[in-house]
Amino acid sequence: MKASKSVTIVVEPPTGAAWHSQSAEAVLAQLASTAEGLSAQEAAQRLAANGPNELKEGKPISPLRILLSQFKSLIIWILIAAGVISGLLGERVDAIAILAIVILNAVIGFYQEFKADKSIAALKKMTAPQASVRRDGQVASLSAADIVAGDILVLEAGDLVAADARLLEAASLRCIESALTGESETVTKQVATLEQSDIPLADRANMVFMGTSVAAGTARAVVVATAMNTELGRIASLIVAAGGEERTPLEQKLESFGRVLVWATLGIVALLFGLGFLRGTKLLELFMTAVSLAVAAVPEGLPAVVTVSLALGVLRMSRRRALVRKLPAVETLGSTTVICTDKTGTLTVGEMTVRTLYVAGQRYEVTGEGYGPDGDVRFEGQQLEPARAAPLLELATILIGCNNAHLVQEEGVWKVIGAPTEGALLVAGRKVGGDRERIEEDLPKQHENPFDSDRKLSSVIRRMPDGKLRVFINGASDVLLARCINLYTMTGVRSMTDEDRQTIVAENTALAQHALRVLGSAYRDLDGGPDTDLTVDAVERDLVFVGLSGMYDPPRQEAKAAVATCRAAGIRVVMITGDHPQTATAIAREIGIASDDDLAITGVEVNKLSDDELRERAPRIAVYARVTAEHKLRIIHAWKANEAVVAMTGDGVNDAPAIKGADIGIAMGKSGTEVTKQAADMIITDDNFATIVAAVEEGRGIYDNIRKTLQYLLAGNTGELLLMTVCVIIGFPVPLLPIHLLWINLVTDGLPALCLATDPIDHDVMQRHPRLSSERITNRSFLWTMFLTGFLTAGVAFVVYAYGLQTGTTATARAAAFAVLVFAELLRSFGARSETKPVWRVALFTNINLVVVVLISFGLQVWSQHNATLGRFLKTSYMSFTDCCLLLAVGTIPLLILELVKVVRHAYQQKNTNQPEVKI
Repeated sequence: MKASKSVTIVVEPPTGAAWHSQSAEAVLAQLASTAEGLSAQEAAQRLAANGPNELKEGKPISPLRILLSQFKSLIIWILIAAGVISGLLGERVDAIAILAIVILNAVIGFYQEFKADKSIAALKKMTAPQASVRRDGQVASLSAADIVAGDILVLEAGDLVAADARLLEAASLRCIESALTGESETVTKQVATLEQSDIPLADRANMVFMGTSVAAGTARAVVVATAMNTELGRIASLIVAAGGEERTPLEQKLESFGRVLVWATLGIVALLFGLGFLRGTKLLELFMTAVSLAVAAVPEGLPAVVTVSLALGVLRMSRRRALVRKLPAVETLGSTTVICTDKTGTLTVGEMTVRTLYVAGQRYEVTGEGYGPDGDVRFEGQQLEPARAAPLLELATILIGCNNAHLVQEEGVWKVIGAPTEGALLVAGRKVGGDRERIEEDLPKQHENPFDSDRKLSSVIRRMPDGKLRVFINGASDVLLARCINLYTMTGVRSMTDEDRQTIVAENTALAQHALRVLGSAYRDLDGGPDTDLTVDAVERDLVFVGLSGMYDPPRQEAKAAVATCRAAGIRVVMITGDHPQTATAIAREIGIASDDDLAITGVEVNKLSDDELRERAPRIAVYARVTAEHKLRIIHAWKANEAVVAMTGDGVNDAPAIKGADIGIAMGKSGTEVTKQAADMIITDDNFATIVAAVEEGRGIYDNIRKTLQYLLAGNTGELLLMTVCVIIGFPVPLLPIHLLWINLVTDGLPALCLATDPIDHDVMQRHPRLSSERITNRSFLWTMFLTGFLTAGVAFVVYAYGLQTGTTATARAAAFAVLVFAELLRSFGARSETKPVWRVALFTNINLVVVVLISFGLQVWSQHNATLGRFLKTSYMSFTDCCLLLAVGTIPLLILELVKVVRHAYQQKNTNQPEVKI
């Protein structure tokens, strides 16, 4: 990209070496810049050539286009046609009801889709509005949008980094990069060139990135990438690429079913029309019958059933702290086979916690989690004896005395202001018995040497009560141990021997193997005179080693149970984290995600795998560590290539592309960034992995309700079509008039179907393995039950109709067939509540709405045969209560046979497989 006629700005190094693996001088040379920055004129030319430092949003979709997209479904057009035809037939109630359902679906879909595409806009909010930049040799505050490659950023604590930049100078610089890496720990930065070019983002210590913030220190850095060329910009591009209009499994299955339904309906209607025409039936009568059959064949209540099922599921899930942004996501979650989850803040508490202290040759256990005061220190599982308190108080004085963190309580929750590691050490010191206020009062601070990544130590010098100075030091245990010559013991301070060093190293190794991050603590006494040298080299040597602190981010208490539930439900849980492999693997094994046979790989190893190799290995990998946003998206695609239905959880910006690319994206409500929430289908308000399991249960229950309701609707329609087809073929008069078919659909397919859609979730739903993504909603078992039910209902209606033709008029025969068909379908709604359990094993009053609706429908049907006005409207004849009771008894036959079939099928399965009851 050219900034002027004489200067070419290279966004990526031409040699193939990354910015972090080149010296600062080489980077400045490639960017045609200097340590004093660009001139205003040069910067303006580059800004004109390369554009502003802003993230681009995707092409906006017009509201009209979104609205029209709601009418792409084939079944929606079938329903529109059914509504229009019903209106032409004078059935205004049916027409209004059908068209109202279509409009309701369109409005809900429009609202959801119109609000969904805000991920890139949310990313823009994370860029810095202002930044300090050197221009013309002077520091100026500029809009972040005006920054160009080659500019020199001037950074201080609290600044939001405005672009990706290579550090030129850094003084105790620490940055918070959790938005990109997902890890809560601050990252210590340095200027030194990194030798390896292929290292994870989290390990690029000489780089700062757009959207991150400065926690401490100062720095100068040369901008190497702006706008969409930054790491944040690459994530924005991934979100756009991942956010295709991929439909949910339920939407795909219903669309496929709709196509089959329309062709089957057209074939049957054409067959009956042809047969009637050959027999000389009047064309008007043929047309009315054909249209009525077409309307009868379409389950008008299906969209309402789906919408109501999903909406009620969303309501139940909100009570369980899961907010759904898109209705179809509920069903998708129910069919999930793989959950890819972040570690920090999702499976773990997201707060560093000291679990072990080692002092004076003894190991102590620290209880409690997070930054709260709850917990204490124990020795071999027992309460601490007073005799052992002194060494721990010595260690606590160092942990608190060399510490800049502060603990605050906000709305009952303890939080740390400062570095999480120092916060954890401060809490541990308080649990031991250390008093910060006393330390600050009795041991006033005289000097401080902040933590530096080169020496990996921090030290604070305080004035002791006797007037002398003491240096309190915390830092990397191996570095600290190398500077110690003495050892603090239960009996006092003595010289450190080689055996002592080996013991401490062995203890450090043992703690590290338990995935604990280990820090050492030491001190040194100084003379304290006015000429005392307080520099790092002078004070951080000849130390007295006091102890070790082992800390980690503990798993949530409920995470282990939630993972076990997922395993029982046949759902694979995979950890994807930016943390170190050893720590990630230890947490995964503790929670139950990983076993001894599972693999754990790093992002660098993922880079070495092709997409096909990753797809083949994915089922055996339980932990991915030190990964970037691109790695997460590749992992999602690898699982999807294995025909898995994948859910992705996370909270950081680096999770957003994978969340949007997954079948179901889940964001954390408390710790999640706005970008992640906008990209997600569902938000967990309590950041609790167990809530996801509850959502899976809801999703499975909703799918079961939709499936059994669809089967109920289609079985009824099948019975009506079979009855009409058989009668036309054998030459009987048409058994049901158009108004009969429409009434049957209104009475039996309306409210009873909605009641089935709201049936309580089966208690054993989480004991079944998830459905295959390729499984059709109308599988062999579904179709077999549907046709058997249709055959039985059509059979009893045909027998009653044939008997009526032999003993009475066509009108009375039609009235009898009409009544028995309504009775049979209403009774069958009770058996439809379970595909496997007979009706007497399903508690009747757990769905009181269905009971009430069936009783009202029975009453309306009987009343229509005793009320002259309603009888003329429905074209029925008078029927005594005795005859109604006989027809009701006949109508129970299909229900009884179907329930006996369930019993026989269950017994057969138990005998041949010795397996628990399953669907076939």
